[in-house]
Amino acid sequence: MYKYLLWDVDGTILDFLASESCAIKELFKRFNLGECTDEMLGIYSKINVKYWDALARNEITKPEVLIGRFNEFFTMMNIDTGIAEEFNKAYQLALGDYCIFVKNAKEILQSQKGKYTLVAVTNGTKVAQTKKLKMSGLDNIFDHIFISEDVGYEKPNLGFFQCVFDTLNIKDKSQVLMIGDSLISDMQGGINAGVDTCWFNPNHSENRDNLKITYEISQLKQIEDVL
Repeated sequence: MYKYLLWDVDGTILDFLASESCAIKELFKRFNLGECTDEMLGIYSKINVKYWDALARNEITKPEVLIGRFNEFFTMMNIDTGIAEEFNKAYQLALGDYCIFVKNAKEILQSQKGKYTLVAVTNGTKVAQTKKLKMSGLDNIFDHIFISEDVGYEKPNLGFFQCVFDTLNIKDKSQVLMIGDSLISDMQGGINAGVDTCWFNPNHSENRDNLKITYEISQLKQIEDVL
């Protein structure tokens, strides 16, 4: 029986794409960059995922993710890349202004509180995640929160999960379930850590690397069947 539920935040509990869309459209207005269309957002989103996946594979650093993604996006959109650093700083805070929950996520977490030890595990920046967790009320739902910048490791690095195990004094890994939407950081991370995994896969994406995932769900409410 599981005792510790390790929950990813972005894309699992919070609808990151929706928050991303709202934040970037707002900042385009603030920086007088004109309209950011849905097509432009789609381009940015793919660039962003590419950079975060590269970070999870230890190919680049987090600062290279944060600035590099906007440098590449702005170059493609013929926007002055000189504003990339300032834009990124504003973006980190703007994300916290738009906390949009994945369907049933908040209700599920509230129903789990007290029954399990709820642990947030996230690779997002400390500035963005701290604001998001506070504005969404998740900081009052989770029993423990681990942000990669504080931990010193990014998921899927074993060091991240070892910090969780050591901090919470987890001895029996069979009591731990990692729940997340990312194959690279969440599922591979759980596998690296030797715990069961639950892949939240609402878009029915392909398990490209044939990872040995314990459970797969397309709707969060299905987690009740897993538990």
